Amino acid sequence: MKETVCVVGLGKAGLPLAARMAECNFRVIGVDIDEKKVSMINSGKNPIPEESELFKLIKKYGGKSLIATTNYSDAKGCKAFLIIVPLFVNKNKQPDYSIVESAVRNVGKILKKKNLVVIETTVPVGTTENLVKKWIEEESGLNLEKGDFYLANSPERIKTGVAVSRYRDFPKVIGGVNKKSGEVAFKLYKRFVNKIQLVSNARTAEFIKIIEGIYRDVNIALANELFKVANELNIDYFEARKFANHKYCHLFLPSTGAGGHCIPVYPWFLISDMESKEKFSYSKLLRLSRELNDEMIKYWFELLIEKTRLINKPLSKIKICINGITFRQGVKELFHSRNLAFARLLKEKNLNVFVYDKMFSKEEIKKLGLNWLEPKKADIIFDSFKSRFFINKGGNKK
Repeated sequence: MKETVCVVGLGKAGLPLAARMAECNFRVIGVDIDEKKVSMINSGKNPIPEESELFKLIKKYGGKSLIATTNYSDAKGCKAFLIIVPLFVNKNKQPDYSIVESAVRNVGKILKKKNLVVIETTVPVGTTENLVKKWIEEESGLNLEKGDFYLANSPERIKTGVAVSRYRDFPKVIGGVNKKSGEVAFKLYKRFVNKIQLVSNARTAEFIKIIEGIYRDVNIALANELFKVANELNIDYFEARKFANHKYCHLFLPSTGAGGHCIPVYPWFLISDMESKEKFSYSKLLRLSRELNDEMIKYWFELLIEKTRLINKPLSKIKICINGITFRQGVKELFHSRNLAFARLLKEKNLNVFVYDKMFSKEEIKKLGLNWLEPKKADIIFDSFKSRFFINKGGNKK
């Protein structure tokens, strides 16, 4: 008989996880608040079209060994609960635990002795062993120290578009709040993750995920700074980068900043923690990188104004097209998109700005409060994913 597990949260990270576990001979109960999504999954339909591998898996397992529900009580018989719901930061850059807490407490209500809970959501260091443990014990009446249940952290390491394959090809870490929890969790995960590493504790697992995002954020900021310096020195950064990159150096492309659910959010977990302890110098580079990347659209605006001087038209008549408004090419997601922020900045400056993105229809663009235009009909095109301006010579006429 198949072991029954529960995945709480069937979003872009949770559904690939649930599908992968079903593929590896688990019976999966997936809990999500979205009734439409639940219905699609149980009908064998993939609700996340950019995850192409899910079409086959949901068709094969949806409504069978992968059952979606909006009711936590349907997961009462599960032996393991994997929680992968969003955690955002508020306007003050502090973590908002409301969604995570609700999910954990609902799991706590149905948790039984010797059950395992794993937090897949990326959370600040110490969250699993402190807050999550407290919420579970308050709702379940069980006690972790007495061995009543097991608790671990294994932060998701997916990449939107190829999420399922990451469980086969990409290394993943897991750490328990105590030794036994780590061992129990590792034993479960090695059945569906090809490259799983047990680390010393949950805090370490939490930290690993956060610093991965920080590594990229800092290197994006470095590329953006060097791009500005190169322009000031009348040097082609793209040429310099091409020949500077080698085995020991990998400079990123310049960009409008860092978008998505991860990089703009997770560094604040450590920044806030250090600054709350008045260890401001410990996170100086982290904060600076965040600020540099978020301010980058102002620099691109300055470059754009220089380009408009090459067009023989009044500024108000120059058609500017932002080609690509998603945070990453090929992913229909606008969360923290700096490309979208750039388009909106130009609109605020009263420029004649339009946008185009093959992931969106003209109607969807209009609902965002922006005007749609094919790039070939614009005077100046900003290719968001190549970080380049292009001047349409055919549009240089008055």
